[in-house]
Amino acid sequence: MKMNTFFLMVDLSLLERGGPVMWVLLGLSLFGLLIFIERMLFFHRNQIRSTEFVDGIKNIVRRRRLLEALTVCEETPGPAAGMVKAALLHHEEDAEQLRFAVQEAALAEIPTLERRIGTLAAIAQCAPVLGLLGTVLGIMQIFQRMEAEAGYIAPTLLSGGFWEALLTTAAGLSIAVPAFLGHHFLRGRVRVLVRDMEWVGNEMMQFLQKELRLEKATEEPSTEKPEHSEGGSP
Repeated sequence: MKMNTFFLMVDLSLLERGGPVMWVLLGLSLFGLLIFIERMLFFHRNQIRSTEFVDGIKNIVRRRRLLEALTVCEETPGPAAGMVKAALLHHEEDAEQLRFAVQEAALAEIPTLERRIGTLAAIAQCAPVLGLLGTVLGIMQIFQRMEAEAGYIAPTLLSGGFWEALLTTAAGLSIAVPAFLGHHFLRGRVRVLVRDMEWVGNEMMQFLQKELRLEKATEEPSTEKPEHSEGGSP
């Protein structure tokens, strides 16, 4: 308990010595951490086994239970389920219209995947700039002290002033590095999901077109006329 109190006092002293910019950087780091946690939870909730999901939908469609397949899509999280639902709703249309419906569903899902990820990139870019701003403000205060002391200032006070000024730069860089890595990691998760969506869309379009052709082939009556024997009556 005493150790935790000690570290808390040290952290608060660093924030106070760094000036108001340090508090801005602290808020920025907490905001970036919340974004990263929220996106990770979102991707975890929407992660499904696409192969098993598509195979299950195919089995349901083969049994001519379209309503059940749509219900499964609505109850399954993730963008892949939305694309499969769009394909099922337009399964009776031609190949071009079916492809357009699936692509439109994918375009509607991608912004949801990329939401707030760009904010992490903005934090990674702004944090070093804010740290540099704090350093400049700290150096300006040092020169103000020198001017107030008629050009003379104690070496210890001068070194301490520069240490305080560089503190914000160190804090800005410490925030920018994990924010950049978090942005790169989340972008990788989005790319994986997009490739998964592409596979699911192509797989369902090919399956529905093949299934529809087989269904039409079994339902169309034979158009051939029956042959009559030569000796029979007309």
